[in-house]
Amino acid sequence: MDTELTQAKDNESLETANEPKASSPEVPKKRFPILPLILGVPLLCLLAVYVAGAFYYQNHFLNHTIINDIDVSKMTILDLKAQIKDYSLPVVQRQADGTTLEEGILGSSIGLSCSSTEPFQEILENQNHWLWFLSQEEDHTLENPISYDEASLKDEIQKLKGFDKDFVTSPEDAYITDYEPGHGFQIVPEVVGNKLSLKKTQETIATAIKELKKEVNLDEAGCYEEPGITAENEELKAAFAKLQSYAETAITYTFGSEKEVLDGDTICTWLQVDGYEITLDQAQVEEYVASLRKKHDTVFRPRTFQTSYGTEITIKNGDYGWWMDTDQEVAELTEMIEQGQSGERTPVYRQTAASYDTPDYGNTYVEINLTAQHLFLYKDGQLILESDFVSGNVARGYTTPGGIFGLTYKQRDATLTGETYRTPVSFWMPFNNNIGMHDATWRREFGKNIYLTNGSHGCINLPYSVAKEIYGYVEKNTPVICYYLPGTEYVPEAELPVDPNQPLPPQAEEGVPEAAPQAEEGVPAGTPQAE
Repeated sequence: MDTELTQAKDNESLETANEPKASSPEVPKKRFPILPLILGVPLLCLLAVYVAGAFYYQNHFLNHTIINDIDVSKMTILDLKAQIKDYSLPVVQRQADGTTLEEGILGSSIGLSCSSTEPFQEILENQNHWLWFLSQEEDHTLENPISYDEASLKDEIQKLKGFDKDFVTSPEDAYITDYEPGHGFQIVPEVVGNKLSLKKTQETIATAIKELKKEVNLDEAGCYEEPGITAENEELKAAFAKLQSYAETAITYTFGSEKEVLDGDTICTWLQVDGYEITLDQAQVEEYVASLRKKHDTVFRPRTFQTSYGTEITIKNGDYGWWMDTDQEVAELTEMIEQGQSGERTPVYRQTAASYDTPDYGNTYVEINLTAQHLFLYKDGQLILESDFVSGNVARGYTTPGGIFGLTYKQRDATLTGETYRTPVSFWMPFNNNIGMHDATWRREFGKNIYLTNGSHGCINLPYSVAKEIYGYVEKNTPVICYYLPGTEYVPEAELPVDPNQPLPPQAEEGVPEAAPQAEEGVPAGTPQAE
């Protein structure tokens, strides 16, 4: 029965389903607003974030909050106390080789603590946490918010490696070495070292601790003593450049076949250094020039001379020869050294000679034998002419002095003047002050012993043609060599010995004949003067 009943119900349902449904009125669909929904969700999120932030910053410091240079952003009072309690300051130090090492100073070792939380709490309570999302830079200064034991800190600082004497290298200034032959001068660079300034270090570390710094670098903080002078010091470099200029200077003097080299080895011994002031010792320069003059000047020195008579004599008088102008040479040599000029140098001379080699008068000269009253003119070693002459009147005290001289100048058509005469000459060639060679047309005879009683006022009187020819060969400073040579004097034929092998009478000592009165050395009185 249950089965039948069930089947009847199924059939009833099937029929009902197949029957057409009666129509009913249509119900309108509901529409929800989309835009408010889209805008409302983010606003709710923002509101939630804002509220959370406001709640968070009720007990956290706002961003950019600085208290006594300590950044406490987002910290709670408990966070701040914990940071102070566990604080350790890494101290970076310089080693002598330029590398670094790090040591720490523990807050616990110096009794570091927060003096009181009340000032911090007051700042926290006064901050506007409702505007936490705005940038609010808060900079506060509290009176000793953090405390520590100063004596303990000083002890901890002095325990640092940087104050260990075996670890420390003191700084040294850069400097210039002494001169070394062959190498000159050198700049020795500074030694930076790693010596700490105790006062500066204490101040730097104390400040870092008060600000709860995460690290302090003593080098960057300028705690090390530094050398006062580095290799880049401009004054040091300028002094070095000047010293090197002296060291690299080489000046060569050439005196014929001899050379004198003045180089840095000598010059650098003349330097006086006072800090960066470098001066050349003038006395040393003068001494050097004096040594050159002593060695190479020939003026006023005796010379040997081979006469045309085959006799070698010594000439002691006269002012011919190399004569250095010491004062001017010192001045010019000093300037050359100061400017660092190297090269060849010729000294400044008052007068020069024909040759640096011996003999200094060379092989072009006028040879005057005052005893024989005979002269010779040599040009480049060749005899050009010879002639008799008349020299100074011995009887009247106008004896012509012997010696070697340089021709002062030569002049055509001069007038020789004295107290009692004015004598025109065509060829005037002075060599010893106002004593000179010239033509003497008023004389008809030359040579012999005329000079003894009828000589000149000291000049060498020559025949016109001879004076003219000599004038054509000689120039300023041509050597004129005057000497007396006993045994070559004129002897009248009546006084000659009958036997040609009989020796001549005994000769006087080499020099001026004993019987010949000499004029005062220099220019004899009444010597002819050129207008």
